[in-house]
Amino acid sequence: MSAKINPRLVLIAALLLGGAVRLSAQAVQINSIDPRLTPQPLHPTSIKLSDQKLQSKTRGELVRIMEAEEAFTMRALPLGKKGITLRANGGVTPDGSDYLAAIKQNGVSAKPGATVHVSNIRIEGDKVILDLNGGPEKKHHWLQHFSVGNGPQLAPYEDDPTGARVTLLFPKYVPEMTGQEMKALLSPLLDFSLKSPLEAYTDTLPPLLRDAVKDHRVLVGMDREMVHYAMGEPDRKWHEDGPDGWTYEEWIYGHPPADVQFVRFTADRVTRMEIAAIGKDPIIRDQDETNGYVAKKPGNEKIINEGDAAPTQQQAPPSLRRPGEAAPSDQPQPVKAPGGNQIASQLMASVR
Repeated sequence: MSAKINPRLVLIAALLLGGAVRLSAQAVQINSIDPRLTPQPLHPTSIKLSDQKLQSKTRGELVRIMEAEEAFTMRALPLGKKGITLRANGGVTPDGSDYLAAIKQNGVSAKPGATVHVSNIRIEGDKVILDLNGGPEKKHHWLQHFSVGNGPQLAPYEDDPTGARVTLLFPKYVPEMTGQEMKALLSPLLDFSLKSPLEAYTDTLPPLLRDAVKDHRVLVGMDREMVHYAMGEPDRKWHEDGPDGWTYEEWIYGHPPADVQFVRFTADRVTRMEIAAIGKDPIIRDQDETNGYVAKKPGNEKIINEGDAAPTQQQAPPSLRRPGEAAPSDQPQPVKAPGGNQIASQLMASVR
């Protein structure tokens, strides 16, 4: 059996030898991992609202303008029928720890910077409800109850929905407004402007990470998605088991004689950066460079993929004992006759 060769050692040797050696390795396919979901602070809008209630003609015009419109998400959108509610010129619900709890419990419908389309819009009383990417509710058709013979149903059941719901809430009623005003009111959550995917994604990051991604620099503490936006797809990928029980993965960018960058991931975070150049000592960085934004040391944690629901807490096995009642001892116990010592004495006397 041939031994596995670490590409880092081969590439560093190639750099020391003037780039005479080149490596061809098969890439290792991995699953996409969610980025850190803590959103950036929300900046409320200051759009002047009309004193007039929405007229039926304007209602139809707004539905026509907004349906099938595409937007970029400014923060992760949770799954579930409740979705997320944005108050006109105000904040969002849920927010803070409640928002993270909703993400953990229900899963993620769309990541920050993702493209979503408005699949349905409803205007009811004091709110505008937008369903994105099909919405969070499973579609039902009456033909699902019928089939021909032993064949399949006339309308087969669909998979669980993965869309999101955003509700725009007004103080008393939905006022008269234009399509542009509605998009402006939704801008803290949904950006309807024309942007590239890179611009849409970096707008969801703090300035330090935004500048690094735009300058194609990798910082220790970034996650996979940030590195992918900053550097693109790596030339090679390599993974190995470390002495501490973690599986390390390295993304390798560049070929000798040019500089070669080794980006090491532990779980979903960059924990080590190494830049190797011909005739120079390697530059190694292994301390957080994100000011704590995503700097979390790998631990005993469950990484949730997009759309996954968090695992529920393990329940205790069923038992006939009352709450707080101790389990019986495994040691043998003496058998006591019913009725106490008097009955036992009578039984013994009758035997004699």
